[in-house]
Amino acid sequence: MDTMKFKALLQGVFLARLQKNRMALLGAAIVLAMFILAVLAPFLAGDPGAINIAHRLQSPSLAYPLGTDDLGRDVLARILYGARISLLVGFVAVGIATSIGIVLGALSGYYGGWVDGLTMRFVDIMLCFPSFFLILAVIAFLEPSIWNIMIIIGLTGWMGVARLVRAEFLSLRERDFVVAARALGASDGRLIFRHILPNALSPILVSATLGVAGAILTESALSFLGIGVQPPTPSWGNMLIAGKQTLGTAWWLSAFPGLAILVTVLGYNLLGEGIRDALDPRLKE
Repeated sequence: MDTMKFKALLQGVFLARLQKNRMALLGAAIVLAMFILAVLAPFLAGDPGAINIAHRLQSPSLAYPLGTDDLGRDVLARILYGARISLLVGFVAVGIATSIGIVLGALSGYYGGWVDGLTMRFVDIMLCFPSFFLILAVIAFLEPSIWNIMIIIGLTGWMGVARLVRAEFLSLRERDFVVAARALGASDGRLIFRHILPNALSPILVSATLGVAGAILTESALSFLGIGVQPPTPSWGNMLIAGKQTLGTAWWLSAFPGLAILVTVLGYNLLGEGIRDALDPRLKE
């Protein structure tokens, strides 16, 4: 069986296992729905910053399905636009973290020796600091903007990916197909990116999927603390803190942003767990 047929077979087995996992399908449906709502936000809702004092603190109704806030702004519109912020932060931050983790983990696992030792000691040092408090410390010296948030979350979240990639490279670098490619004169770069890395993508995919949920939670927590995305830009986190002041009389201001965070994070976690189960060769049919 040639390589292309073998890869096609593996993809078929993966998809078959994923389709049998109802929780994974539910997670995929939630992720897809949130992505569609975020993309179509300008067509599904009005201006999230439009102030209408005459309609302030209205409970959910036909005119305002999720109610209005203390400035008369449509909560539904703000949640949909907040989804764009949360997904943007999740994807960009995870992209940065995954890229750094892949490069450092690949170099560490492939070369070994002092390269591996130096890289892993740096990883250990980074892991000594709680990520959230490290993010807080860095943001204290920077302007709290969405771009700074994405970069900081990415720069403090690559350690787990690096360890996963390193472990995969240590396992794969002595396999027969790598030894054969090396004997044929393949360069280190070709061996790393053409032969080993494609076979190490499974745990990276799972880690990235779960990482998006973590990045969304981190951004929401930072915005809730007032050092994340700043008003009037809608973010689920700053909507939560704004609703805290009127929690007793306008429950919807906190309930719906909190529910959006819960459902989105749950969707990515279910999808990530489903992908991990589908890629596990020890899973029985």
